Amino acid sequence: MTATLTAQKPDPPVPGKRGLQTFKALRYRNYRLLWISLIVSAIGTWTQIVAQSLLVLDLTHNSAPALGIVSLAQAASFFLFALIGGSIADQADKRRFLLFTQSLSMCLALLLGILTISGVIQVWMIVILAFCSGTVLSFDQPARSSLVPILVPQEDLMNAISLQSIVFNGSAFIGPTLAGIGIGIFEFAGKKLGLGGSHLGYAGNFFFNAVSFLGVLFVLYQLRLSAEEMQRSTAKRGPLLGSIGASLRVVGKDAALPWVLSGYGAMLFFGPSTSLILPIFSRQILHLSPFELGLLFSASGLGIILGALLIASLGNVRYKGVLLLSSFLLWTGALFLFAFSQVLWLSILALLLLGIGQNGIGATTMTLLQTRVPPQMRGRVMSLNTLLVMGFRPLGDFPASGLISLIGGPFTVLLSGAIVGCYSIFLLLGRPVVRSL
Repeated sequence: MTATLTAQKPDPPVPGKRGLQTFKALRYRNYRLLWISLIVSAIGTWTQIVAQSLLVLDLTHNSAPALGIVSLAQAASFFLFALIGGSIADQADKRRFLLFTQSLSMCLALLLGILTISGVIQVWMIVILAFCSGTVLSFDQPARSSLVPILVPQEDLMNAISLQSIVFNGSAFIGPTLAGIGIGIFEFAGKKLGLGGSHLGYAGNFFFNAVSFLGVLFVLYQLRLSAEEMQRSTAKRGPLLGSIGASLRVVGKDAALPWVLSGYGAMLFFGPSTSLILPIFSRQILHLSPFELGLLFSASGLGIILGALLIASLGNVRYKGVLLLSSFLLWTGALFLFAFSQVLWLSILALLLLGIGQNGIGATTMTLLQTRVPPQMRGRVMSLNTLLVMGFRPLGDFPASGLISLIGGPFTVLLSGAIVGCYSIFLLLGRPVVRSL
């Protein structure tokens, strides 16, 4: 049975009880069901990210540039399609559109698992699949982000966005640990069943990721949105390039958004991703097992969860510029700490702080993007966020992987932190409009 639900009708409160402000947005059943299903799917995605990174290192004998090439392939797809994806998301039925993109992502994960378990997997295949996955996400992410303001009212939007950041980044608390455990379990089970091949554990994680999409597909199929809300959030059809240009002009004319986005982009481009540095540090600096590597990923994810809960508890905080700049400084200091760490527990602490800072930057940026543009342009504007997160970060990983080969992981991470730290100080001292947000 399907339910017709709207964004403006939260579940009735229990008499005599006041719900935690941290989870206010979960009062809206549409949002709550989608949020839970996306967490399950994101856990599956993280198991694939960890397994894929280790698979590439196995196939290339611990080559950091090989990981960078995979990241570059995904980044290229976002640069080609992210803005187009945002424009189409604004003009499409977002529920049906997401049903299509989520189904494609499930098929790509299934294909990677089949290629791996059959023993024919090669690095060039992973590169192509990374490009295809990035292409699908270029259309999926703007539609998903622009769906959130339909499911919750504006006064609870920052809370919803903070909780939304838990979906992918916060799932890193559970997913990587499951990946490390799953590699061993799937490897053991495969051998007991008499299956050949040397990458059975990785294949099992890829199949698990494919299955994890089923919950999202079910919720999206059940979801029904009011005609009024859909009409308000859907732009009139027009020329594609003109539509993209209009969104860029809206952002460019805003006094603060260009500086906010440039700071966020600097963090994502110059700050190497955990999927690049953690496998490298795990094998070359800390000498960890796959399970301990999963703990590192989980520490970063736990930090993002803590940061998301903190910002969600603050609600519609008044001084968003101060929150943004404080998060930048925390992120920079945590990255320095990680670079100097030689032991597991200190690396875990650094990654916890890094996750808190990263969530503060990301959640505040997305909230400002959502609230400072017209509703019918949110998909296109949020495609800029997709381009930054999914394009700039993998693109930055490519030169970072080369630097790791030349000067080592710790010096590369220190250089990355220094660049972002200097730019955040420039925003703090030289751009009062950002401080006053």
